[in-house]
Formats: sequence, structure tokens, C-alpha cells
Amino acid sequence: MSLDRVNPAALSPATGFSHAVVATGSRVVFLAGQTALDGDGKVVGATLPEQFRTALTNLLAALAAAGGSPGDLARVTVYATDVAAYREQARELGAIWRELAGRDYPAMAVIGVVRLWDTQALVELDGFAVLE
Repeated sequence: MSLDRVNPAALSPATGFSHAVVATGSRVVFLAGQTALDGDGKVVGATLPEQFRTALTNLLAALAAAGGSPGDLARVTVYATDVAAYREQARELGAIWRELAGRDYPAMAVIGVVRLWDTQALVELDGFAVLE
């Protein structure tokens, strides 16, 4: 399996994401949206960074259970209830990403939403990975 990250010089610098990811492999894992739910189904964490950490941990746990690792992520979409807050805290959220998932960034997007399934949830992540 290989993921080739493509960041053309003509586009703005890719910081914390890749503009394109070319995936070659034999298995694709589609990852359902993950929020900051704990094992009992309760949203944990009062702040965006706390919830982001849990949501990303949950996403990576689902990926690991399917046989993958963070480096296999080809695409992640972040749904945020407050995009302005997400931008303001981007440095801290990026540090959490690097701690848990490393520096091989997938293609990513952040999308503002009115609310998520669980009304206390501030952020949700979904994506897909390509495995060998």
C-alpha cells in the first residue's frame, strides 16, 4: 500500500493537510463519523480541544480495529459546530493531531454544521483509509 501526498507549488501551502492523496492498495476502510463519545455513549470534554482529542482517538481506534494505522488515512472530514472557534484553536488542534496521528496528513476538509447528532458534540471526524 502506498499513499502519495501531492501538494502542488501553485496552490497555497498545505499546513496540517495534503491537497491530494494518491492511494494505491487493495483494501479501503470507510470510517464512520466519530464524536467525543466515551464507551458508555456519553459525550466527554467541555472544550473543542478535549472533544477533538476524543473524537480523533475514537476514529483511530476504529481504524486500528480494521487493521490500519494513522499513516493509512487518505481522507478525513472534520465537522465543526463553530468554525471560527476551530480556526482560533487550530494550533492546539494541530498539536493533538500530530501527537495522535503523526505528520503524514491526509486530504482534509473542515465543514461548519449547525449541530451534530449529539447536541453536546462540538466536532465530528470521519474518513477513509487505504490498506495493503
